[in-house]
Amino acid sequence: MPDDHMTPDEFREYGKEVIDWIADYYKWVETYPVLSQVKPGDIRSGLPPSAPQKGESMSAMLDDMDHLIMPGITHWQSPNFFAFYPCNSSGPGILGELLSAGLNVQGMNWVTSPACTELEAHVLDWLVEMLDLPEKFRSTNAGGGVIQDTASSATLCATLAARERATDGQSNHVGADHSLVAYASHESHSSIEKALRIAGIGTDRMRVIPTDESYAMDAHELEDQILRDKAEDFKPFIVYGTVGSTSSGSLDPLESIGSICQREGIWFHVDAAMLGTAALCPEFRYIQEGLEYADSYCFNPHKWMFTNFDCDCLFVADRNALTRALTINREYLGDFPSKSAGEDNYRDWQIPLGRRFRSLKLWFVIRYYGVEGLQKHIREHVEMAQEFARWVDDDPNFERLAPVSLQLVCFAHTAGNDITKSLLDSINASGKIYLSQTMLRGRFTIRISIGQANTRKRHVRAAWELIQKTARELAL
Repeated sequence: MPDDHMTPDEFREYGKEVIDWIADYYKWVETYPVLSQVKPGDIRSGLPPSAPQKGESMSAMLDDMDHLIMPGITHWQSPNFFAFYPCNSSGPGILGELLSAGLNVQGMNWVTSPACTELEAHVLDWLVEMLDLPEKFRSTNAGGGVIQDTASSATLCATLAARERATDGQSNHVGADHSLVAYASHESHSSIEKALRIAGIGTDRMRVIPTDESYAMDAHELEDQILRDKAEDFKPFIVYGTVGSTSSGSLDPLESIGSICQREGIWFHVDAAMLGTAALCPEFRYIQEGLEYADSYCFNPHKWMFTNFDCDCLFVADRNALTRALTINREYLGDFPSKSAGEDNYRDWQIPLGRRFRSLKLWFVIRYYGVEGLQKHIREHVEMAQEFARWVDDDPNFERLAPVSLQLVCFAHTAGNDITKSLLDSINASGKIYLSQTMLRGRFTIRISIGQANTRKRHVRAAWELIQKTARELAL
């Protein structure tokens, strides 16, 4: 049994075993039940009650991966995973993550590893060009990009920056302005409410704006609510727009909302966590029309851009608003002022002090696929989703409940909520595919999200055939 640190030679030997294990997993992932079939407590019951007193062999650990851990895995990387949203990984992303883990740098300041900071700034500038984002988001201008863990953290950072600007830098002082109000639609992500709680503003100061027939925020309702709040001496400080809501995939009218925010001096944050990747393809860039009004914008390469979790890209038009809200200096940090673009102390752009070398995996993914390779896969996924929507429209037993949002289709059985719910439960229990649910104006809705890296048309066709077959069996 080991009694000392793993040597480089031992690491090389065991590392090959682990790489082989991962490669085999991806080779055979399609054969596993997509949704874990264990019951609550099953995994813990197979684990020893106390930690081992002496070290154990790697072979024992890998054996336990197969027998103890794998039964409790829901396989997000399966080509038959259609629930929630893709949480994609890829070979180059995994290898980039491995290098990041091996170097294990702490990139809080530029000086703690200049490559960690400068590669991140540069890759996010690549994304400004790749996605055709407004030039104000480039690091060479007043704004810039930073990698957060998730869109939830990006939303919190944007909220803090907006509060900082709205209170003229007094947001952390006793007696700071407590008249702030925020605006989001019924379709907005739950992270907005969490951000307002953490920021000390509270969800009672969040105005929920109605949506139109396509589940997009109603800009006229937003404007009316802002005027009512101002008349009551509230201070509107942020509006959250959504490009591809989690529930229905709806697209908020960014141009209409943004023009209101610009006129009223309100911070405009746009969350494109899922659909933002689609802007790699010029024909899908209509989703971000009006983004020039945004003060901040985020999307998740770990969803649809084949970059393993976690990796969210947050862009701001004015980095100073963000860093004023988050900068706290201490002598022991060995602080160095920014010298030029790419030499920022990124600890001042996020909540934690420490930060991982996340840009390595993103860099590897972009370089491995190239822009054209990424575009190819995005277009294939959109085409599959559009075809699935046509199958739904052609079947009298089903109906779509929302416009198709590139890769997401929302549908239900025409027999009503109970049948639709029973249908979903039966399908997921089979382990053959995994779908998720939502509620749209009182209708229980099945969501199929098509965007997993290994999903092909045959998987989507098999999923539809299983849905139809299960529906027929439930009707008997």
